[in-house]
Amino acid sequence: MFPLAFVPAHELMADAERGNYAVGAFNVNNMEILQAIVAAAKEERSPVILQASQGAIKYAGINYITALARVAASEVDVPVALHLDHGPSFEQAMECIRHGFSSVMYDGSHLPLEENIAITRQVVEAAHAVGVSVEGEIGRLVGIEDNIQVSELEGALTDPDEAKKFVEETGIDMVAVAIGSRHGFYKGEPKLDFDRLEAIRERVNVPIVLHGGSGIPESHIRRAIELGVRKINIDTELRDVFVRTARGIMDEKPDEIDPRKILGPAREQMKEKVKEKMRLFGSSGRA
Repeated sequence: MFPLAFVPAHELMADAERGNYAVGAFNVNNMEILQAIVAAAKEERSPVILQASQGAIKYAGINYITALARVAASEVDVPVALHLDHGPSFEQAMECIRHGFSSVMYDGSHLPLEENIAITRQVVEAAHAVGVSVEGEIGRLVGIEDNIQVSELEGALTDPDEAKKFVEETGIDMVAVAIGSRHGFYKGEPKLDFDRLEAIRERVNVPIVLHGGSGIPESHIRRAIELGVRKINIDTELRDVFVRTARGIMDEKPDEIDPRKILGPAREQMKEKVKEKMRLFGSSGRA
């Protein structure tokens, strides 16, 4: 059991590296979503990373997110990490650490490289002093609403040599890279740059993080894991199955006013989707 604290994400990454699998990082927004993710981890005997995004922190509040996650982690005997996703500042990373997060991401990918390095290194120095893991990002992940040209997309992707410099000069535990994945659902077939990923893998000595994992074909996910991806972020697919299930019940039973009878089945369907991802990532049975 891990009732007192969350497990640092770098410990989960070390196990994933040795076993050549990836750990799923799933975004949490409310109690039912959190319960679905942790129940899936328990049933699959899988390590898991719970992620709090900026939207989740704004919606639920950091105190609620932390308290709910702590209760959930205390009720299962699999390792659970609590991670800040796309932290915009040093100050927010420190706030999350004070609230008990075991892992934080500072996202300075929109900044010039040297500035990204400088701030990320500050986060690393403070976080490592208290045993907290740090994820950094280099390269820019586009969103589904973005309309960019091929030349612009190339400019947003991670440069392997810059990734090497970034990792070496910051001391991060995990590096998020841009290889063609995006936030949200894809319009058409996603095109991941595996040659770029392989070049990054050859240059960096830390686990690689794949953001925007929803909707990527299973064969692409397996190939990414073969090339060193150890953390895969999933959010959109989970929200989709949750909302579609809840909407279906409300359409079928318009007079239903018991939220438990609407959100309960949605929670169950989300759990099944998380279990599916854990099996795909190879983390099932690794706890």
